[in-house]
Amino acid sequence: MKTILDFKGVIPAVLSVFDQEEALDEKSTRAFIRHLIQYKIGGLYLTGSTGEAFLMNSEERKRQVEIVMDEVGGTLPVVVHVGAISTKESIALAEHAQLSGAAGISSVPPFYFKFSEEQIFSYYRDIAQSTDLPMIVYNIPLAGMMTVGMIERLSQIENVKGVKYTGTALYEVTQIRDACKSGFQIYGGCDELGSSNISLGVDGIIGSFYNCIPDLYLKIWDAVKHSDVESATKLQHKALRIIMLGIQSGSMMACLKLWLRHAGIPAGYARRPFTNFTEDEETSLVQALLDLDKEEAIGLDIAKLINER
Repeated sequence: MKTILDFKGVIPAVLSVFDQEEALDEKSTRAFIRHLIQYKIGGLYLTGSTGEAFLMNSEERKRQVEIVMDEVGGTLPVVVHVGAISTKESIALAEHAQLSGAAGISSVPPFYFKFSEEQIFSYYRDIAQSTDLPMIVYNIPLAGMMTVGMIERLSQIENVKGVKYTGTALYEVTQIRDACKSGFQIYGGCDELGSSNISLGVDGIIGSFYNCIPDLYLKIWDAVKHSDVESATKLQHKALRIIMLGIQSGSMMACLKLWLRHAGIPAGYARRPFTNFTEDEETSLVQALLDLDKEEAIGLDIAKLINER
């Protein structure tokens, strides 16, 4: 069984697969997971922001975990995001993740209300103490960025073993490394800064676009690890153009899913209030990806699959 120590490298923040009626699609989820695990990824990060977890109820989140864990069959470490505003709800999700065989759990800090640092600390402490699983705290602007000092304090909680840092102030990655105990794991969370995070020595990068272009990010990882700065920079620039195409579409998750669908990979549809695209919009976005792949001479697997259909 894989553990949190194996949770390294390029790690997709997995999309949740919904059908056109917005129901969780088990058959397509399994096919999608099989597609991802054919790559040399370092694990899977489930039911996070990219997984539209906050648009799912607790039973759906649990079912998603059960399906993926069964399909993975212990071949990859899986970390389950259990974040919710309610500590009680997060604990229930954490306990389920442990029963399902997850390698670890993760959570954004409680959001919406302006919680104090002490309340945020208590939230993480209570969840971390509720299971034997290692906890990866999640620093992300959408939920309110925590300070380096707060992360250092959280790292002293037993079972808190790392942080997913989705910030752009990358000097803080080094500060976190210096402030926290030896062995504290750090994961870069900004797809746009993949190569920079890797160069800072993070244990892994966790991101949305790794669902769609894992092959490109695996090349970026290898280029940085082999000190090939020129190649890494060029590859990251190509990745950034794809990322901006997805973000500027106006519905990023729907865009990732449509690219995958057009490649024959059943990634489903986005759930409301996210919007999906009209047929004409889909055609335009798919062509834009193909044009970019050709212009940049990337040779993306997803582009090859689209062209073969």
